[in-house]
Amino acid sequence: MLVSILHRSTGIALSVGGLFLLTWFLLALSGGAGSWETFTGFLGWKLGPVPLILVGLVALTWAFFQHTLSGIRHLIMDIGAGFELGTNKTMAYLTMIGSVLLTALFWAVLLGKGA
Repeated sequence: MLVSILHRSTGIALSVGGLFLLTWFLLALSGGAGSWETFTGFLGWKLGPVPLILVGLVALTWAFFQHTLSGIRHLIMDIGAGFELGTNKTMAYLTMIGSVLLTALFWAVLLGKGA
């Protein structure tokens, strides 16, 4: 039940937050140097990541991995596998644990490169 609710809520978060960031990114690219400076300045990449903005980006990244892993879980169930209670619960826990681990790994690599 929780994974199903997370799947829907992360889908909404990705649609709203991700689309906003993607649109702003594309407009900043096409708008010239001033627009790009505003975009990167908001994200804070020049002086180091701004903590509140970083929390939002980490949350969107987690939402992406959670939604993806939950979608894979639903795909497995759509082919008729994983309906046993034990298997279903294990897959649900693995989606939650996997999304946290993938998010941590992603940001460790990203911040380790000095982005």
